[in-house]
Amino acid sequence: MIEIIKNKKDIEEFFVTLKKRGQVNSGDFSNIVKGIVSDVEENGDEALEKYTKKFDNPDFKIEDIEIKKEQLKKAFDNLDENTKKVLLRAKERIYSYHMHQKRETWMYEDSIGAKLGMKVTPIEKVGVYVPGGKAAYPSSVLMNILPAKVAGCKTINMVTPAPKGIINNLVLAAAYVAEVDHVYQVGGAQAIAALAFGTKSIEKVDKIVGPGNIFVALAKREVYGLVGIDSIAGPSEICVVADETCNPKYVAADLLAQAEHDEIASSTLFITSEAKANEVKKELINYYNIAERKAILDKSLTNCSKIIVVDDIKSAIDYANRVAPEHLELAVNDPEKYVDLINNAGAIFMGHYSAESFGDYMSGPNHVLPTVATARFFSPLGVDDFVKKTSLQMLSKEAALSLVDDVDSFAMLEGLTMHALAARVRKE
Repeated sequence: MIEIIKNKKDIEEFFVTLKKRGQVNSGDFSNIVKGIVSDVEENGDEALEKYTKKFDNPDFKIEDIEIKKEQLKKAFDNLDENTKKVLLRAKERIYSYHMHQKRETWMYEDSIGAKLGMKVTPIEKVGVYVPGGKAAYPSSVLMNILPAKVAGCKTINMVTPAPKGIINNLVLAAAYVAEVDHVYQVGGAQAIAALAFGTKSIEKVDKIVGPGNIFVALAKREVYGLVGIDSIAGPSEICVVADETCNPKYVAADLLAQAEHDEIASSTLFITSEAKANEVKKELINYYNIAERKAILDKSLTNCSKIIVVDDIKSAIDYANRVAPEHLELAVNDPEKYVDLINNAGAIFMGHYSAESFGDYMSGPNHVLPTVATARFFSPLGVDDFVKKTSLQMLSKEAALSLVDDVDSFAMLEGLTMHALAARVRKE
């Protein structure tokens, strides 16, 4: 069960534990993935069929790889009316939020008469990986596809495994709602390789996004450079910064919501009141007793989570910045005044009613977030991940002549005489 600590030595030891949970030993998996990726590159559909039969469905036939749009519509039509409403509202809110991220091509003319700017172009073809089996999340379908739609990507193709020939109906319905172009029932490293290299059945894409298991993560690393990829997902985490105004029931529920993801998910509370810390733990135990995923919660709460009593909010935020969490909740009075102090977080949830679970599904911002401290340098998935930015520059004769001598000198400093010549001839 989660422990309450306040000793600095114990806190530092916990930080070491957090760091280790992000270190994955790929071991023999790496060679297996390399072999699968190479096989798909060389043998295309033949290899796809072989690995899909081996890992997912022994009855699979390559001619059945694409799930037709009629099947996606049927999956949606078979939902109850409330589920349909929830999916459609989630789509509306996620799409609307990402519309605010959209950027246009721009250009300006500077003081010497040079026209400079940036051209924003959608990535043409995108592949989206959606996990199957036990980890089947329709929310991930919406979060990965809709920003690409907003960006204006021409083709968005989705791959998802079908264990024993079965795909979660909600995943198919979400694909229909998101208006994906093609859905293929193939998963694992072989699906990533097919998207990267292209086969007779699956079109080659320019970028691959979406979470997956160790095989998917290693395959994405293997094909990076041939195609673009998003960040490599690690174990999930939340930090809650709380003061004496927090509601212990809310905080306890939010910690458990993150801890139930997997055995190395981390839920950390930094709180200024020891009395409130004890109340949170009491409520957490009460909720734990009625939880369904006790086996997972046992390990994540015991090994990867802590309630940490701190002196003040500033100390709590300093610690949170060190964690650089995927999710950061500010369960404090007047949370907006602390936002500028937060440098490292995938998403910030401000106030007592801004539960992280709202962000997972319905608020609108993307739930694909940097994990295991990568919020120090990564951002949430968004429209920018699905566009290319190209610089623009047009120099008039007058603008060029005003720069020639400086370019000539700079190029000679670097010993690049032809660079200098290319500028200098503009004076002739």
